[in-house]
Amino acid sequence: MRSKLFAPVDMTEGNPVIQIIRFTIPMLLGNVAQQLYNTVDSIIVGRFVGDNALAAVGSAGPILNLMLVLFMGISVGASIMVAQFFGARQRESLSRTIGSCVILTGAASLIIMIVGPLVTMPLLRLLGTPESIIGWCQSYLIIIFLGIAGGGYYNILSGVLRGLGDSMSALVYLLTATAINIVFDYVFVAYFGLGVAGVALATVIAQFVSAFLSLRRLTRMKDYFDMKKEYLVPDGEYVGQLIRLGIPSGITQAIFSMSMIVVQSLTNSFGEQFIAANVIVMRIDGFVILPALSFGAAMTTYAGQNIGAGRMDRVLEGAKKGTLTAMGISAVVTGLILLLGRPIMGLFTKTQELIDLSYSMMQIIAVGYVIIEITQCLCGIMRGAGDTVSPMWISIATSVALRVPLAYGLVGVTKSPQLPQGDCAMMYVSMLISWSLGAVITHAVYKRGKWKEKANLMIGEEV
Repeated sequence: MRSKLFAPVDMTEGNPVIQIIRFTIPMLLGNVAQQLYNTVDSIIVGRFVGDNALAAVGSAGPILNLMLVLFMGISVGASIMVAQFFGARQRESLSRTIGSCVILTGAASLIIMIVGPLVTMPLLRLLGTPESIIGWCQSYLIIIFLGIAGGGYYNILSGVLRGLGDSMSALVYLLTATAINIVFDYVFVAYFGLGVAGVALATVIAQFVSAFLSLRRLTRMKDYFDMKKEYLVPDGEYVGQLIRLGIPSGITQAIFSMSMIVVQSLTNSFGEQFIAANVIVMRIDGFVILPALSFGAAMTTYAGQNIGAGRMDRVLEGAKKGTLTAMGISAVVTGLILLLGRPIMGLFTKTQELIDLSYSMMQIIAVGYVIIEITQCLCGIMRGAGDTVSPMWISIATSVALRVPLAYGLVGVTKSPQLPQGDCAMMYVSMLISWSLGAVITHAVYKRGKWKEKANLMIGEEV
């Protein structure tokens, strides 16, 4: 039973929806556990240090995400290549792909460890981060950057495991690391009084544990690929393929993070209370959006394996049924969050005004979580086919060309003597509009079908 539970899922056979759900559930639970990293950080600093510390952890997010674009690119390229080579049963190519991922992740970690601490304070100043929280933001980010290898290797190696169809192992390792993170968060903050720096240190320790466990699991999967020394060297062909597939996703994440930095500057103009409210909403948002992210990632693996096996008919069937299933699940999750929103927000702060403000913002974007399933699932299918460029342009159009001008424009037109900074609710209205238009654009691009031309370009004879 245990070996079956942790065995890679072959998504080229069986009912598409059942296979997608079977693969998605452990990944969804894993994403919930991963989201707990930041959420527990926020709850503990909000409760034991104060609302300003809560705002500091949240304000650090956009800068942290910007520095993680290298890992994002490698992870997406790895998932696509691993899924297609696994579906095509090409052991040699699979082994060389995984070895190249290990080397690239080490190089990316070294770059971020050097560059991250150097740019932290200039970026915080550029954002107009309030002086009351800027010191906490800096200490949090520097600790995370110096220990980035743990998080980087977990994200890449778990992406490899997902490409192989093994989302259960990644879940177990992440649950273990999350428990460690929660314990160290409490100890470092409540007992040692390390504040924001304490939650950053706890996160780094937990991420190294999850990375180690993922690497150990891969070294034991000898039935599917080889983890030998000769494969742990950069292979020009496979590195090039990883970069080709990963660059669009890396660029997407970079542009998205930069747009969030620009929007964060607008958020900061409303003061510490709105910053703290935004942190609460975004922490809850991180959970509500997980069905979309999990189904999107599952669709990438599903499409990759079936394209590798030459089953385009299953790709099209899974895309339709999987997206509808994801929308239904997201609707249920969103409804529960709206029903229990105030008590959940009360976990972060004792300030009733802050709870009320956060809940009103969440109500604005609630329906968007169902709509965004269309974007995530169909973009996942396109990525699995090897088309990472179309999702890149869709993301740029929605997160930059639409979201940023809308946010500034709507806030600007609502300025008045009573609201000299404008209506902060317009920040969330702009988000809902950009999500909705993004779904329309994604569906149109998917139906056009150009992504199908990318399929099978990688799969050929063994190298």
